[in-house]
Amino acid sequence: MSDEPCGARWRPMLAADLPAVERIGEIVHPAYPEAAAVPAERLSLFPAGCFIAEGPEILGYAVSHPGILGVPPVLDSLLGGLPAVADCLYLHDVALLPAARGRGLGRMLVDRLLGLAAARSLPCLALVAVNRSVPYWTRLGFQPPEGASDRLRAKLASYGGDAAYLVRPV
Repeated sequence: MSDEPCGARWRPMLAADLPAVERIGEIVHPAYPEAAAVPAERLSLFPAGCFIAEGPEILGYAVSHPGILGVPPVLDSLLGGLPAVADCLYLHDVALLPAARGRGLGRMLVDRLLGLAAARSLPCLALVAVNRSVPYWTRLGFQPPEGASDRLRAKLASYGGDAAYLVRPV
């Protein structure tokens, strides 16, 4: 079975891709703006977790990094560094242009992230689902964690009213 459905694939993100990342983010996530410094910092801190979807033109991007379960970063914030002891791989952002949808890129990304998390002995993936995407992520094996802390609810507020924190075991 090919890992490149309809000719689309994920490849490592390069610094030269950051202008495309910013442009795609503005198109796909207009209600969730982030400064260009945010994906640039994530790429510099954890390049192994940053990807570009292409087929052959750039169709989207994904940014992930080690994190602390239940403690997602506030939207549009710099990390300043990675946690000394991480317990999840946090999918900070994924954005796919309409031309990329339905090509299997989401499932390919999750498979890639599961492998990355396993290689780093991180027991789960975590993300904040926005834009009414909870059903999509649930189909890919993500579920809400048991109980939400006040700290988690406060962090989710920066993502809007429909934001949901979801996790998936590796």
